Amino acid sequence: MSELQTFDEQAFLDRDVVCLLGLPFDVVDLRQSVEILRRAARERRPCWLSTPNLNFLIGARSDPAFRRSVLVSDLSVADGMPIIWLARLLGLPLRERVAGSDLFEALHGEQGDQPVKAYFFGGPDGAAEAACRQVNARNSALRCVGFQSPGFGTLDSMSTDQVIGDINATGPDFVVVSLGAKKGQAWIGHNRSRLGAPLVSHLGAVVNFEAGTVRRAPPFWRRVGMEWLWRILQEPALWRRYAGDAAAVLPMLWHHVRPLAWARLSGGQGRDQGLQARLEDVGQGRQCLTLSGNCTVSHLHDLRQACQNALAGSGPLDIDMSAVTELDAHGMGMLLLAQAVWLRRDMPCQVVAASARARSRLLQHGCADLLASA
Repeated sequence: MSELQTFDEQAFLDRDVVCLLGLPFDVVDLRQSVEILRRAARERRPCWLSTPNLNFLIGARSDPAFRRSVLVSDLSVADGMPIIWLARLLGLPLRERVAGSDLFEALHGEQGDQPVKAYFFGGPDGAAEAACRQVNARNSALRCVGFQSPGFGTLDSMSTDQVIGDINATGPDFVVVSLGAKKGQAWIGHNRSRLGAPLVSHLGAVVNFEAGTVRRAPPFWRRVGMEWLWRILQEPALWRRYAGDAAAVLPMLWHHVRPLAWARLSGGQGRDQGLQARLEDVGQGRQCLTLSGNCTVSHLHDLRQACQNALAGSGPLDIDMSAVTELDAHGMGMLLLAQAVWLRRDMPCQVVAASARARSRLLQHGCADLLASA
C-alpha cells in the first residue's frame, strides 16, 4: 500500500467554505464532491468527509468535540434539505443537497472509472456483510474489500491494533463507518492517523441502503425535502429524533438565523470599508493577526492570504478584530478553516479582541468558542 500524503495546510485553506450555524460547509455540488473523493483516492491524499445535516447542527451546539470533528474534516457537505433552506434564507451559495447516500451511489460510477475499494465498518449485525455482497454483485467501479460489525462496543474496544490492522490489511481506499453520528465521528478522529485508506466518512444509512434492509425514499420525496417522513415510515423509532431536532432548531432560528437574515435583507451589513490585515510576532512563539474593515466575501482573497501567511508561524494564533466592521458567512468560514488548522496542530487559534459588531456576528454565526475568555 502506498503511503498517504501529509496534511497540506495551504490546500486546506484554499477551500471555498461558508459558515452556517457554527459549522463549515464546502460550496460544492454532488458532481464536484464525487470528483474530490475520486481524486483523493487516486492521489492517496487523506480526505475525511463529513456530511452535516440538521441533527449535526443541533448536536454540535452542545458537544464541542462533535463540532471539532466537523471543523477538522477535509470536506463538509450539506446533507439535508433543511440545510439548503437555511442557506437560501441567508443568501448562501449552497444550491444542492449533497447526501452521503447519493455520494456513495455516485461512486459506483461507470465501468471505465478507476475502481474505488470500500470497507464497511459498523451497522446492524449482518448488514455490513450483506452490503459488501451487494456492492460486489453490481458491475460498477466500486467494490467492497472487507467489513466488520463491531456491535455496541466502546471506542477503545473498536480501536485496537487488531481492529485497525484488519482494516488496513484489505487495502481499502474508502472506510465507510456506521456507528451513529457522534460515535462515528469520534472513532474517525481517534483512528484517522492509523488508517491506511485515504478516504473515510461516517455514512450511517449507507450500509443499510446497500444491504437492502432499508429502502431509500423515491427521488421525488428527496427533492421536496420529505425523506425524513419516508425514513420514519421505514424506521418508526426515528420520529423521536426528528421531533427533537424540530424543537431544538426553533431557538436557533430566532437567535441566529433571524438577525443574520435581517442584516442581509435590510442592508444592515453597512458600507464596504475594505479589509486590512497585519501579521506580527508578539513573543513567546505567538502570532497576532490584526484585521480591520470588512471580513466579507468581497475581500475573501485578502483574508485567505492573511491566514495563509500565518501558516509560517509555529505557535498559537491570536486574532485581533477590534477594528472589524462586518463579518459575513464567507469570512466566518475562512476563520473556521484557520481555527481547524491550528486545532490539527494542537494549538489555540482565538479572537483576543473584537469590536461590538464582530462579537455580535461571531455569536450569531454560532462561533462563540473562537472568542478568548476574558
